[in-house]
Amino acid sequence: MAIEQSANRFVCDLIAYEPGKPIEETARELGLNPADIVKVASNENPLGPSPLAKAAMEKALGESHIYPDGGGWKLRTAIAKRFDMDISNVVLGNGSNEIIELLCHSFLNPQAELIAAEHAFVVYKLMATLFGAKYVEVPDPNFVHDLEAMADAITPNTRLVFIANPNNPTGTVVGQEALDRFMARVPDHVVVAFDEAYHEFLDDAPDVLKYVREGRNVAVLRTCSKIHGLAALRIGYGLCSKGVAEILQKARQPFNTNAIAQAGALAALEDADHVAKTRAINKEGLAFYEAAFKERGLEYVPSVANFILVKVGEGDKLFRDMLKQGVIIRAMSGYKLPDWVRISIGTPEQNRRCLEVMDSVMAAAV
Repeated sequence: MAIEQSANRFVCDLIAYEPGKPIEETARELGLNPADIVKVASNENPLGPSPLAKAAMEKALGESHIYPDGGGWKLRTAIAKRFDMDISNVVLGNGSNEIIELLCHSFLNPQAELIAAEHAFVVYKLMATLFGAKYVEVPDPNFVHDLEAMADAITPNTRLVFIANPNNPTGTVVGQEALDRFMARVPDHVVVAFDEAYHEFLDDAPDVLKYVREGRNVAVLRTCSKIHGLAALRIGYGLCSKGVAEILQKARQPFNTNAIAQAGALAALEDADHVAKTRAINKEGLAFYEAAFKERGLEYVPSVANFILVKVGEGDKLFRDMLKQGVIIRAMSGYKLPDWVRISIGTPEQNRRCLEVMDSVMAAAV
């Protein structure tokens, strides 16, 4: 008997999440020098990690033989203070992705429903499928969450609604008024998860933490992977109403965040200079790509995050052809956008190289 016959059917039917192609794998496959490869596929920080975080992590390495603080007291206390909350509102995760999984562990089952936008982060659908729940996908006209339609989709079986704000992969954001109207319609049996992985890139960010302070059934997800440049550490956190936080703490694994990651995150949260430099280089990069796409007559989605979505024709082909020249972008067929690619904002040099290769490949295809 094949082992698949013993496994849960909904797991076997899953299509595994495919992350951006790693530099080392690309170098091996194509015989390229890793130093010559430009990766603008995974929304990483082109400036690297926070210098303060690097120093803190190097210091923490000396105690690698000791288990981490399973409750993450120092980091959770610092996060709580930063947002004027109680430590009981803070849940740490192995990346904010783990907070997504903990929410699904806690609230989904084969009778439950999860609601998300059509072009939202694909992991929401993967998690709903993994827990046997119904995934309700709501169209997002012009790539912006339609919160009125999402509220209309709520039923007695709905347990989770995910709102990615700014959204990945579209880079769009929903404003405060629309969020307030939506929350006024959400019943008490539903937990709303605001996925704010790109929150720090916003100039005028809507306030969803007020819903946590009001005691609503809300989880606000943040990460140190993006603006703080700590993607390799897998460290994120949730700011949740106390009732939701208590449930998530029960669902997580012991020592789910390691000591080096906790030390790095604690220092990174205080590195305002690194955040400011990252925001500045990101704004410059967005302006560069928007001007270039306008000049070339390419349709794109104006972005407030650290990436941009652009329509190029055959996205998978452009990805493959650019990869051969050592530039890694992200094809969007997995998001039902086969004509589009997503490009992360890099350094000015990386942005220019990406555009040059993109131009040459698209010209050769004509």
